Amino acid sequence: MTVDPADKPRNETEHERLDRQLMELLQGFRVAVTGVQVLFAFLLTVPFSANFHEVDGPGVTLFYIALFGAAFASICFIAPVFQHRILFQLGQKALLIRRANRFGILGAFALSISITAATTLIVESLEEKAALTVVTIAVVLLLSGWAWFVQPYLTRRAANRRLQNDDT
Repeated sequence: MTVDPADKPRNETEHERLDRQLMELLQGFRVAVTGVQVLFAFLLTVPFSANFHEVDGPGVTLFYIALFGAAFASICFIAPVFQHRILFQLGQKALLIRRANRFGILGAFALSISITAATTLIVESLEEKAALTVVTIAVVLLLSGWAWFVQPYLTRRAANRRLQNDDT
């Protein structure tokens, strides 16, 4: 059995490990926050566009889902920054990393819903065929769900099984 160098234990102290984990989280959040900010900014301008008054009941509902999803995602991705500022130098880095990880997962879920609703709103506004709207919802949810949640979860399960088998 070949060992992947990434699977080897690191020779780092607990403090170094927490610093590395925090930096990895921050790097991931930078990417996610940029996407959320662009989507949220777009959604904030939509009601002021010339033809927004033509958006019907389902479209308005989709807009609100997209808007509040983007707002919730923004809150989740920004929360760890302010918590870090408030808890700075209190020896709470491990707690902050756990919270940031949870906020990141919640933010990704909200972003997935927001992207799906925004994309569906646009397709629903441009296309009269309900089937295309349903396909849009399915494709966007399946892609984001697979890439952001299911695939990493399955990888995590497989890694945990390998670790359990190595321990026995």
